[in-house]
Amino acid sequence: ALATAAVGIAMGAGGTDVALETADVVLMSSDLSKLPFAIEVSRKAATIIRQNVIFSVSVIATLVVLTILLPLLIPGYLLPLPLGVVGHEGSTLIVVANGLRMLRMKPGR
Repeated sequence: ALATAAVGIAMGAGGTDVALETADVVLMSSDLSKLPFAIEVSRKAATIIRQNVIFSVSVIATLVVLTILLPLLIPGYLLPLPLGVVGHEGSTLIVVANGLRMLRMKPGR
């Protein structure tokens, strides 16, 4: 039943190993009152993942477009490699910092 469910939830304390491996979500305590918090965490994670993917793809697209268009608009000018590296690595740090916001979530808020 857990394998065919849209979202399988197992209880960690009393669940079998097979149930824990098959489930999508494992509640480590036998307390169902934690389920709303787990749903809140999953929704927040999905939102942050979407934000990070959109941001990182837009930064890469911007760098690629600048690499192609700058030599056409300004003959002989090439996008300096350090600028591209700083742009890419800087966006990576922003994505990581955005993901770290999940650490602020506490149950019962």
